[in-house]
Amino acid sequence: MRLVLASMSPRRRELLASVGLPCAVRPAEADEAQLPGEPPRDYVSRLAREKARAVPAAPGEVVLAADTAVVLGDEVMGKPRDADDARRMLRALSGRTHSVLTGVHAYRPATPGREAAWASAVVSSTVQFVALSADQIDWYVATGEPADKAGAYAVQGAGGAFVREVAGSVSNVVGLPLAETLSLLGELGVVLPWRVT
Repeated sequence: MRLVLASMSPRRRELLASVGLPCAVRPAEADEAQLPGEPPRDYVSRLAREKARAVPAAPGEVVLAADTAVVLGDEVMGKPRDADDARRMLRALSGRTHSVLTGVHAYRPATPGREAAWASAVVSSTVQFVALSADQIDWYVATGEPADKAGAYAVQGAGGAFVREVAGSVSNVVGLPLAETLSLLGELGVVLPWRVT
């Protein structure tokens, strides 16, 4: 089975490559707006499913999509609109604990004699931030790193300096929970690196 990643995220590509899973990249188009009253878990699950189904797949391919959100209380924090929005998010996260949710969806299209199949999961990790000063926030926003990150930070980058503790999957906080993703891909027939003979 050939793996197709329905995402332009370099972090997701790097995580898959780190365990020896090469992939083709076919970014998905999806409206990322949260529906009124939609719980965060349902939101990331729905978006991952929609992204996976939006990408055309040929026989012998499995499409993988994911969507990650930072959740503080009832607020889903996506990517910041601009530098001021990034500062707002970082002030809100300062000294507090938040959740990172990733919806993962894998889809294998139907082929002659074989029905279509899919597998999905939602993974949650808890992240505790240190208290941030205005200078720390201004410095971090000036690095440009928060611009395209959910919650305006990257645990694998300079933003890791603000993370006191992670409970749960660290790769989930980066954007793709590896253990759960590999399990889903295995269910759909993707040959995992340790099964290659």
